[in-house]
Order: sequence, then structure tokens, then C-alpha cells
Amino acid sequence: MSYERDEAEIEASKAPLMEHLIELRARLIKALLAFMVMFILCFVFAKQIYDVLVWPFVWVAGAENSKFIYTALLEYFITQLKVAMFGAAFLSFPVVAAQIYMFVAPGLYRNERQAFLPYLVATPIFFLLGAMVVYFLVMPMLVRFSLGMQQSPGDGMAEIALLPKVGEYLSLMMSLVLAFGVAFQLPVILTLLGKIGILTSQTLKEKRRYFIVGAFVIAAVLTPPDVLSQMSLAIPLMLLYELSIWSVKMVEAKAKPQPSQSSEAKPESSPAE
Repeated sequence: MSYERDEAEIEASKAPLMEHLIELRARLIKALLAFMVMFILCFVFAKQIYDVLVWPFVWVAGAENSKFIYTALLEYFITQLKVAMFGAAFLSFPVVAAQIYMFVAPGLYRNERQAFLPYLVATPIFFLLGAMVVYFLVMPMLVRFSLGMQQSPGDGMAEIALLPKVGEYLSLMMSLVLAFGVAFQLPVILTLLGKIGILTSQTLKEKRRYFIVGAFVIAAVLTPPDVLSQMSLAIPLMLLYELSIWSVKMVEAKAKPQPSQSSEAKPESSPAE
């Protein structure tokens, strides 16, 4: 009965192609408007947002030793535009994701909608976790390592000082946040594949050794070419893989059919006459 009811709901939600295109245009306009509003808001506070992004550097080096430079006339202005776009992408994502979900939801069965929604909510949460790892762990570690390579003048040696450029620092921060945010989607993706039956927890256990090698390959591709950045991504990836095994195992346990009361009850034998 529930299957027939879902079929009826989908049949009722069918619309001509033109109506779908009109709805798609409306969803895209709403998503774009949300991004533009957030972009304007972030551009107004671009300097304050950039100050927040450079906090890991200031925390390690100290405010008195923190100095950023720009060598092109419009470099800082362009950096503020990038900051505004970076912030707008973060802040407008809930609206964009909601518009995508509302567009595709009528074409899904009820159980598919219920299964899809938790993963839609989990995606930004895990992305934020990846960004927090970059902000509180990876960037301070990289700054401390970079500052340790400076050279003081004296004894015939020139001074070698770290003077980061505003644009290069932002590019490094954005690339790391994007890399870690995407990598932290691993539990979401593997759990979803396990839910639809493509993967099993046993398969993930058997492929663990291959994933360990793959984690370092992924880290080498997504992070800057230094050992610290690569290790700081590879290790969380391996931990997330273990979390994915546990999550898929939980999904499999819930998917197992529960024995009915009738099957559990044993038939009573008739008394011997």
C-alpha cells in the first residue's frame, strides 16, 4: 500500500517540461539572490573577516611580529573580493542546498526523501569540521614551521624574514579549507553508498590497507607540497575511514528485517489424549 501511495504522489507531482524549467529558474534565482546578499554583506565586513582568517598566524607569531604585505596596487582590493566570495559561499550554502532539495524532492519516493535529508544536513557539518581542523590545527602548525625557518642577520649572513602576502595567505587558507572540507565528506559518501547497497562494512574492512595508501595520495594531491600539510590531512582521513566503517555497520544493522511476533512464537503442541 505504501508503494502504491508513493507512486500516486509521484504521478500527482508530474508536470510538463516547461513547468519544470520555470521552477528550476525560480530556484536558481533564489539561490543566486542568497549568494549576492551574502556577498555584499561579507564585502562590507571583508577586512574584519580577513582579520579572523589571519588569527592563526597572529596567535603563533604574536601581534607585534605579524606583518602582511601586498605588492600590487589592487592586490588587497582583489583579496577582499575573494574573501567576500569565500564567505558568501559558506553563508549561502543552506539556502542553496534547500533549493536543490525542494527541486528534486517531488521526484523521490517518501522513503528516499527521508533517507536523503540526513545526508544533506550532514554535508555542511562535516565540511565545517574540516575547516575547523585547518583553522585551529593545520595553519598554526604551518605558521610555526615557516617562522622557524627564518634567519637572523650576523656573522656574514643576511636576514631572511617571513613577510606573507595578503593574497597568497588567503589562497593557501582557501585551498586548505576546500581540501579538508571535501575530504571530511568521506563518512557521508561511504555511508550513503552503504545505505544503497553498493558497499558493505566488511568490504571497507578488507580494503583498509589500500585506503591507507590512497589517503596519502589524496593528501599529496589536495594539500600544498609539504609533509606537515599532507600528514595533517592523511591522518584525519584514516580516522574518518574507520568512522565510516562503524557508520555503515550501523546502517546495515538498521536495515536487517526484524523478526515478526508470529515467527518468534512457537506453536503449542496439543496435549496427548
